[in-house]
Amino acid sequence: MRLNSNDIQERIKNTLMDLLDIRFVESDDELSLEATMPVKQEYTQTMGVLHGGATISLAESLAGAGSNVLCSVDERSFGMQISASHISSAQVGDIVRAKGVIVHKGRSTHVWDVDVVSEITGRLISKIRITNAIVKKVLYIKNKVVDES
Repeated sequence: MRLNSNDIQERIKNTLMDLLDIRFVESDDELSLEATMPVKQEYTQTMGVLHGGATISLAESLAGAGSNVLCSVDERSFGMQISASHISSAQVGDIVRAKGVIVHKGRSTHVWDVDVVSEITGRLISKIRITNAIVKKVLYIKNKVVDES
């Protein structure tokens, strides 16, 4: 999906995506989007492998960015539902790569399939489906709702 990774990296400063060191990958592919995340000790669960919640955060961040790229100027997306199957694990020192493909682009919902793969082993770590709600942008000013469009 065509995006400016420098612009996205600037927009995600001081967010969970920044904290998880998620990096978006520029591509000319119009139907997919990719991002990477290092596997650090702080992102592991008690058994020393990548925490499923960190993996899901990577996938939801990717699908959210993709939906926002696809939204018109008077719309924005919000995560609505996630289903994740964790297939194998990633170790500290690895980098995981998420590739998201939009499988449904409706007026009110987008559905993404995201595969998270280990860059070291090439194994599938998680398979995640994300549904995003697409809503009209509104501006909230002191208890008043103002339509931005």
